[in-house]
Amino acid sequence: MNVHHLELFYYVGRHGGIAAAVRNIPYGIQQPAVSAQIAQLEEFLGVTLFHRRPFALTKEGEKLYQFILPFFSNLDQIGAELQGGQVRHIRIGASTIVLRDHLPGLIRDMKQKFPGLRISLRDGYPGQLTELLLAEEVDLVATVIENKPPAGLRSEKLVELPLVLLVEKSSRVTAAQQLWQRDKIDEPLICLPPGETMCKLFQQKLAALGVDWFPSIEASAADMVETYVAGGLGIGLSVGVPGRQLADNVRVVPLPDFPGVVLGVMWRGKISPMANAFLEEFRVRAKRLTLLRDARGVSP
Repeated sequence: MNVHHLELFYYVGRHGGIAAAVRNIPYGIQQPAVSAQIAQLEEFLGVTLFHRRPFALTKEGEKLYQFILPFFSNLDQIGAELQGGQVRHIRIGASTIVLRDHLPGLIRDMKQKFPGLRISLRDGYPGQLTELLLAEEVDLVATVIENKPPAGLRSEKLVELPLVLLVEKSSRVTAAQQLWQRDKIDEPLICLPPGETMCKLFQQKLAALGVDWFPSIEASAADMVETYVAGGLGIGLSVGVPGRQLADNVRVVPLPDFPGVVLGVMWRGKISPMANAFLEEFRVRAKRLTLLRDARGVSP
């Protein structure tokens, strides 16, 4: 039997299907490739190893899975022992803002501290990331903290960032109050999907002010909001990140008295030493970001 085929089957059996396996295999491989190689394994053995819909191991599949389970499930442990007790692989889920503005430098520093470190990254909205954590598909989540996490998860708030508007430098809008005083705001509003925390906070505050201004352009990622503003398509809703460089023709309009967005981390149960090292680094960087925010006089 091809050992690589067995490894792929292990991930399929562990995570309950090919699609879920692809998300958790610690190296790049596409779903069609996994399906094809599992089919080759089944053809070699002359049996069906699992039912696809709904997923369920067959009797033969369960027997093979139990046989290979001790080997593949203990690879990280033996690797940790050989590396001095430290597992060198971590799976992180994060929102787009965190992935874009905060993780690159953090990952660079952590790779210097832990040579050979492997990192798997997943992005998504807070609800999606929570589901990944509950399904044990990620070890640590860095995202917007909106409510108390579900049972079994722990969370820690790290930093609060202010909501801001992004406008073209040539725009006549210099203060948000100019918009609220109008009978009708003609400029298109560009923001993330309405389910995103920042969008809900923004609309709730507008409602309290008696202002109607609903999205005209829905961006799928935070950096796209800035791109569309730079392209002259409207005014964007974003968060103020101290030290962040905007496009040359984009500037920030503060939103005083609007609630801020709280960024934090979530994890499940007892985390590994490596995940704890990342958690500590998140804390250090959050304190640094808070100091920078306060020094520049930006209130959340």
